[in-house]
Amino acid sequence: MLVKTFGSAVHGVDARTITVEVNVDAGGTGFAIVGLPDNAVRESFNRVEAAIKNTGLTMTRKRIVINMAPADIRKEGSAYDLTIAIGLLAASDQCNVELLDKYIIMGELSLDGSLMPIRGALPIAIQARKEGYKGIILPKQNAREAAIVDSLDVYGIEHIREALEFLNGTLELETTVVNTREEFLESSNSYEFDFSDVKGQENIKRSLEIAAAGGHNVILIGPPGAGKTMLAKRLPTILPPLNLHEALETTKIHSVAGHMARNTSLISVRPFRSPHHTISYVTVSKMRLS
Repeated sequence: MLVKTFGSAVHGVDARTITVEVNVDAGGTGFAIVGLPDNAVRESFNRVEAAIKNTGLTMTRKRIVINMAPADIRKEGSAYDLTIAIGLLAASDQCNVELLDKYIIMGELSLDGSLMPIRGALPIAIQARKEGYKGIILPKQNAREAAIVDSLDVYGIEHIREALEFLNGTLELETTVVNTREEFLESSNSYEFDFSDVKGQENIKRSLEIAAAGGHNVILIGPPGAGKTMLAKRLPTILPPLNLHEALETTKIHSVAGHMARNTSLISVRPFRSPHHTISYVTVSKMRLS
């Protein structure tokens, strides 16, 4: 039996829908996954098999072929575990197939069937809405992040059985709803530090104020303990606040990098990064993405 489920691949800060085709054939046994998967995707079968068994479901022993299309795009990471697992359950007549084409399904499985958070939930949700999907099923830790996207049903789940029962129509899941503008206004300018914390050092404070007002670069030179990092941490608090569009772009970058705090929905303050002075150019380039 051939079944199609839908996931998403994140490239940069954008996502692209991936069709996961699961074919279960009675002609033999074995497992193959094709479509340019990396090692984490290839290893997913072991996680999926253990999760299905430990949940009390039946793991088919027929010949299994999984194709991840388009086959010319590299698939990376463990976020396809739930997509593959639901496809296997549907192909073995344990899951209803009627709703599979209406939802993007993503999530990393633990061996007991529980779900762990994924990266890139926000760009995945944006792409799902753009392509007309009804909703997205993903780990509960990522639900508020994805719920920033309106006109999309976001279902956060904690276990594979919840997804299975929802698709079979035996469980009613509650959608996660986030009022983006209200969330933005509430958390705007809620910095951990503040420029007013700095006592003395009037010359450097004046310099930073001029740099912030004019949008200039700043280089801080001095011995360890002089207060360079302390001042730099507080510089964003005197910069103009992010507008909603900038906050969404910042959130997308944090989402892809996996730096979103648990149950966080929107990054509404200007970020601060503190790289060590001995890092290489390659590390600097990676930090620009994250």
